[in-house]
Amino acid sequence: MRYCSDCGSGDIRLSVPDGDNRERYVCHSCHKIFYNNPKIVSGCILEWEGQVLLCRRAIEPAYGLWTIPAGFMENHESIVEAAAREADEEACAQTDDLYLHSIYDLKHVSQVYIIYRGVLSQGAASAGQETLEIRLWGEEDLPWQAIAFPVVKEALQLYFADRAQGSFGVHQGEITRDEDQRLVISRYREPHKRLRVSAGGG
Repeated sequence: MRYCSDCGSGDIRLSVPDGDNRERYVCHSCHKIFYNNPKIVSGCILEWEGQVLLCRRAIEPAYGLWTIPAGFMENHESIVEAAAREADEEACAQTDDLYLHSIYDLKHVSQVYIIYRGVLSQGAASAGQETLEIRLWGEEDLPWQAIAFPVVKEALQLYFADRAQGSFGVHQGEITRDEDQRLVISRYREPHKRLRVSAGGG
C-alpha cells in the first residue's frame, strides 16, 4: 500500500494504533486505519447417485488438480450463497439443499474455509471458465493424490467417513505449518482440545 484511499497521501506506515494490539497500515496524514482481515472461502461437496462432483482447475494455484467448487466470498452475500454461486460458476451446477459440513482455520494463509454438502440437482454439471473439466467420482476411484488443497482432501475424507456411518456431523479444525514447514491438520474433538491427524509437505 502506497497511497491513502481517503486523502491520497503517500505517508502510509505500519504502526500500532491507539487502543490496538498489533500493527496496521495507518495514514499518518488523515489517520485512516487500514485493516487486513482473513479471507473466507466457501465451497460445497455435491453428491449424485453415490458420487461427488470435482472440478479440475484451469487456473493457478494448483492448475490441473482436482477440487470441489469453492472460492472467496463476495461482499453482500451470505456464506451459503457464496458456496452456491461458486458451484454455478465453476461447474454450472445447481443444488436445492446445502447443509454445513466443516469449518477449518488456515492461519498460515489467513483464510477460513467453510464447506457445505448437498445434492447435485439432476446430476447436471459442466465446466465453467475456471475449470478444465468436471467429473463425478466414487470414493473408490477418487484421485486422492491429485487433490488440489489439503483442506479439500480433509473435508472429503470426513464426508465419506460420515456417509459410511450413516450420519453427517459438522466438523471443525485447523491446518497449520509446524517449525519444519510441514502442514499439520488438527481436528477439534471438544472445545479447546485438538487431535492431530496428519502432517506432510505442501
